[in-house]
Amino acid sequence: MSAIDEGIVREYFEQNGFLVRQARKYQVQSRKKTGDEAIDLLVYNPAWDRARKPDFFLFATELPYVHRAVVAVKGWHSGVFTPTMLKSSPEIFGFLEENVLKNATRFFPAAPDEAGGDALTKILVLPSLPVAEPFRSQSVELLKARGVDAIISFRSMLLDLLDKVETNQNYTKSDTLQVMRILKNYDLLKDPQLDLLSDRKT
Repeated sequence: MSAIDEGIVREYFEQNGFLVRQARKYQVQSRKKTGDEAIDLLVYNPAWDRARKPDFFLFATELPYVHRAVVAVKGWHSGVFTPTMLKSSPEIFGFLEENVLKNATRFFPAAPDEAGGDALTKILVLPSLPVAEPFRSQSVELLKARGVDAIISFRSMLLDLLDKVETNQNYTKSDTLQVMRILKNYDLLKDPQLDLLSDRKT
């Protein structure tokens, strides 16, 4: 996972009111990741709405129903997460291993009124799923069967961030938002509203 990918995901959750924690500050490449190394980000929603569980496809409107979550970021932007890819790439699901989730819970001590509390939501951030059936449904079934609770596409996150970025604001504390602001200011990015309906299909 590159710093850019993580930056986009971090900004997305922070812009939607979440507290975000990075579990580690280094990248593992030459060996198998340990439990805490398989976690990319941990997110916590202080304004959690207990009304229901979030849908599998997470858009900004579903985020209020996420309380605390483990987030795995797979920024493989040139690929689609087809059933074949999911079956042949076990590293995608490393963050779902029991020892990883057990390790993640130590970052979320239960509050007194949450004794026995709610389970962590396991979120996978990915480029896209197949558009055509039955491949799309098969990918969703495989993800759910492996224990993924929800997915977010990079496209959905970027559209949400672009919608919130104002060209008359100077985002000096965020390189991600500042680049978006500059591109938007010079009309190099079109209005996200134009893509809203097409995004719901990805």
